[in-house]
Amino acid sequence: MKIVSVVGTRPQLIKAAALQPALRARHDEVFVDTGQHWDESMAGSFFGELGLAKPDHSLGAGGGTHASQTAAMLIGLEPLLGAERPDAVLVYGDTNSTLAGALAAAKLGLRVAHVEAGLRSFDRRMPEELNRIVVDHLSSWRFAPTPTAVEHLRTEGITRGVSLVGDLMQDLAARVGAEVRDPAALSEIAARLGFPLTPGGYLFATVHRQENRERAAMAAWAGILAAAASPARPVVLALHPGTRAAMERAGVSCGPDVAIVEPQAYRTSLALQLHAAAVLTDSGGVQREAAWLRVPCLVLRASTEWAELVAASGGEMRLVGTEGRLAAAALEELAPATEAPARARSRAANLALAPSGAAEGILTALDREP
Repeated sequence: MKIVSVVGTRPQLIKAAALQPALRARHDEVFVDTGQHWDESMAGSFFGELGLAKPDHSLGAGGGTHASQTAAMLIGLEPLLGAERPDAVLVYGDTNSTLAGALAAAKLGLRVAHVEAGLRSFDRRMPEELNRIVVDHLSSWRFAPTPTAVEHLRTEGITRGVSLVGDLMQDLAARVGAEVRDPAALSEIAARLGFPLTPGGYLFATVHRQENRERAAMAAWAGILAAAASPARPVVLALHPGTRAAMERAGVSCGPDVAIVEPQAYRTSLALQLHAAAVLTDSGGVQREAAWLRVPCLVLRASTEWAELVAASGGEMRLVGTEGRLAAAALEELAPATEAPARARSRAANLALAPSGAAEGILTALDREP
């Protein structure tokens, strides 16, 4: 089968890295990078680190508004797909790259295969939620990561071409988990970043969602991080360049004990999560990684498409939105400063991540006519 795979963001590169070796062993893949995350710190280093093949086509469609970015991708993808005429166009997740790949394929009469089908936050203010819904309804193959995702599709009347396959991100985390267990990995990261880090002696945070770039939201979550941080337990904030620019325009800062760093490489990010006292994030990918690593996680959103992770966490993952008092109480309960170092050391020492088998599940489903 000839398959055009469309990626464009860091999370999509992670998923592609988990699938690509098995995919290329069985099928003819044409690899397309839209350039949605065009910054070297955001995505460039991921190709080498994760062993991804060099893209066969790079569209350079990063930046701009949602409309202009998606339009640029559509303009780039339409002639490419028309020339390649693949048996399927494979898209990942819920980004503008996902939407553009699915729309361009569907309008050319090409079949779409959607990795991470069926996820729903039920908040249509989120651009990602709109993308998920549209792409699922355009797809022929729908690869659901969880039983809940399968049920969401069924509720929307979608039952054909649905396969429960597991989570590609879990597979990659399981593959490299052993490499980040040793606290020595943290020492190497600390030397590179230029400040000391000890197991359980810091908090790790990421913020990138559109709703968290509004001035009021930025002031609120920056206040949460500032209140959580101290000289004895700083916050390491791996900040998306778009969020950093929005903060600079709005004049919002996080305080002296929040160390703002560039987005980190995959293994570095995983290690920073594993050895942290807790994670604060609005990222769906980081939520999942924190759950697999069993790190306490505060979700800086009012809703999440990974609700079953929250339900299955035993209280270790909390939706706190931008409510300062809620976040402070959750941190005090889940990651008390006196106990967090011992918990972090024990967590790392006992880490045992199992793969979900998603790559094989996807390939098996692709072999079936939808």
